Amino acid sequence: MIVVAAAIVRDGRVLAQQRAYPADVAGLWEFPGGRVEAGESEVDAVVRECREELGITVHVGGFLAAAPLAPGKQLRLYAATTRDDPRPVEHRDLRWVGAAELDGVDWIAADRDLLPGVRALL
Repeated sequence: MIVVAAAIVRDGRVLAQQRAYPADVAGLWEFPGGRVEAGESEVDAVVRECREELGITVHVGGFLAAAPLAPGKQLRLYAATTRDDPRPVEHRDLRWVGAAELDGVDWIAADRDLLPGVRALL
């Protein structure tokens, strides 16, 4: 199974969202995204997930990085931009993070593995 995520960049910073649930990851930070549905491309999944989770429309750029999840699952990160103002529809909070701040964020483990790709983008 493929899970996609978006590194949404604005003004040299990337958007992070703070999980509200489930309890084992509540309070940790991640890049917006989710599962690719049957018959859906990875890019289409990024667009849909950003609309659902943030209420925004994104323009998806290139593939940045991948990280393993559970056996048989992979997280794939894509660059993205938006002109819209995101809001935390399903999450506790949002923040824009600069390159120098990336290591200080309490990321979910798989998203932490994606940071080299995000640094290259920023």
